[in-house]
Amino acid sequence: MKRLIIAAAAFAALGTAAQAQTVRLATEGAYAPWNFIDESGAAAGFEIDLGNEICSRAGLTCEWVITAWDTMIPNLLAGNYDVIMAGMSITEERLQSIDFSDEYYPPDPSLYAVREGAAVDFDAASGLRLGAQTGTIQEGYLQATFAGSNTIVSYATFDQAVADLIAGNLDAVLADAGYILPIVAAGQGLEIAGPEVSVGGGVGGGMRKEDDDLEAAFNAAIASMKADGSLNALITEWFDVPNTFD
Repeated sequence: MKRLIIAAAAFAALGTAAQAQTVRLATEGAYAPWNFIDESGAAAGFEIDLGNEICSRAGLTCEWVITAWDTMIPNLLAGNYDVIMAGMSITEERLQSIDFSDEYYPPDPSLYAVREGAAVDFDAASGLRLGAQTGTIQEGYLQATFAGSNTIVSYATFDQAVADLIAGNLDAVLADAGYILPIVAAGQGLEIAGPEVSVGGGVGGGMRKEDDDLEAAFNAAIASMKADGSLNALITEWFDVPNTFD
């Protein structure tokens, strides 16, 4: 109850300025269940539902913008939208150029997917072709850990990396557990192998450093959703293996 009162006070402090503000939310639309494009051509997924609820609680008018992953931070800084909601982990490197809201998804381990029955020795890796999405924490980890005696292949979307793995052009891909587990469970001849990789923090909304009022509005809404259990309920609705807040 105390946290709800604090969140309500934060909303009130923002006043009518927040209520009149139109906020553009950027997402990739290619990273289910976080975000994707549904059959009608509209943005859908966990972050779409979450972003809409945050805007409702904060009294904001929000519009969704679909944009490529590898240009998200430059376009945010250029003013082409106001918030990134695209499964983006909070990292020290990203915090050098942008701010983040409070976490709306806890830290998630990264997992390797391989073709069923494939023998991939990640401890003595040599001559492997490993895939990840460009500009992700997974790509950075692979480059730091395996580059030199292995080939690291980067893709515009994780879906492209998975397609190349299924086609036999890669030995493994590395992705967030929340993304890769449903793909493996879908029966496409893939399985999880190797160690879990802990890299990056939880997921939050990326914002320009000067947008303090917007960050406060988002944080208040996220806090209220954590306090009343609706954020955990949304995570449970969208993820096959929910990673909820305590």
